[in-house]
Amino acid sequence: MHPAWFHVENEADIPSPALLFYRGRIEHNLQLMLKIAGGDANRLRPHVKTHKCAEIIAMQIEMGITSFKTATIAEAEMCAAVGAADVLLAMPCVGINAHRLAELALKFPGTQFSSIADAEETIRFLAAAAQQHKVTLGVYIEMDCGMSRTGIVPGDEAAYLVHVIKDTPLLHFRGIHAYDGHIHDESLDVRRERCDAAFEPVMQFRCRLQGEGIVVKELVAGGSPTFGIHAGYADRTLSPGTTVLWDFGYGDKYPADLPFQPAAVLLARVISKPGKNRITLDLGHKSVAPENPHPRVRFEELPDATAVMQSEEHLVLETERAHEFVIGQALHGIPRHVCPTVSMHGEAYVIEAGKTTERWPITARNRLITV
Repeated sequence: MHPAWFHVENEADIPSPALLFYRGRIEHNLQLMLKIAGGDANRLRPHVKTHKCAEIIAMQIEMGITSFKTATIAEAEMCAAVGAADVLLAMPCVGINAHRLAELALKFPGTQFSSIADAEETIRFLAAAAQQHKVTLGVYIEMDCGMSRTGIVPGDEAAYLVHVIKDTPLLHFRGIHAYDGHIHDESLDVRRERCDAAFEPVMQFRCRLQGEGIVVKELVAGGSPTFGIHAGYADRTLSPGTTVLWDFGYGDKYPADLPFQPAAVLLARVISKPGKNRITLDLGHKSVAPENPHPRVRFEELPDATAVMQSEEHLVLETERAHEFVIGQALHGIPRHVCPTVSMHGEAYVIEAGKTTERWPITARNRLITV
């Protein structure tokens, strides 16, 4: 009998709980991302927040992907250290973080660093840092296309901010960033309709800027659920993140149009059997993202088990198959939300050809690397 895809031959050498990266599946997902982007690596600006791993950045650079999107200064530094040519920090850079970004520009002169702005105060933070460190920083106007988390709605005030960026010494207006994270309907038709409606004002705003003589070099659009939709428009840069590792939260919703493979697995072991139909695993909410209701993780060996209790280090499952499992037995779980799950682990055990041979640090799990 052929072993299951998640089987690890030398599993006994891996302490649990552990994060496993399946290299072949990551490669499959990266190739599928490139295919959806029409085979053009220049159209991709993947978000690194999902994996925070330098080795995965290196894999993408080998494929010709040179631009990346990040959520933290540490992620930006990680990308530059591996050789990324262009890094967008998709987070308003205020306080000392603006100076940290400028320090990165000094430390890695071969990388173009940019951030986003949706207010004049944010532009002033970036300008002061650029001037103090004598570097040029790119700035994208952050558009609110319906999520209402950050961003400014298209209009006169937004156009004014673009002119402020353009006219500020050592700041370089790079384009528009618009994230539609509020659009995640299961139906592709509904997603497409909502996405197109959300981006119509953004597209009109870009035309307005161009009419005012402003060069809009890039429109960075969307996340994972709308990745394939934005890919249909050649004038947009695509920034999916979860697609690299995938999870069952998205996998259950988009099996047809986004057929990515789960590539990150949580290894847990049975540590107790407290009752006839219960098993306890060493997978508490310090090891898997706890912000969603149960099931927060789906076990390949027990997909229908019911989570009845989870604490910091324990997960109690109820199942009529409890008698099939012995203390010390390993289970393999796919998280519902992989991005925050990965950041709970300091390293990932890399699985190739059914074995683990190396470990990859989750490099940007730390908020600070050197800067």
